[in-house]
Amino acid sequence: MAEIVNLRQAHKRKAREDRERVAAGNRALHGRSKAERERDRKADEKAVSFLDGHRRSPPPSSDDA
Repeated sequence: MAEIVNLRQAHKRKAREDRERVAAGNRALHGRSKAERERDRKADEKAVSFLDGHRRSPPPSSDDA
């Protein structure tokens, strides 16, 4: 025999689980200390600076000749 399910309670339970999943993701994204954010920002700046420093100059165009 099938289990009787109250749809109102099932919808509410699913909504709670969805909200908790979103909240966990937000905590992972935004729940960082100032030192952690600063460290990540400096690492990003260092990577950009490194790539810019190793960028090859564009080839000379034939329009200048």
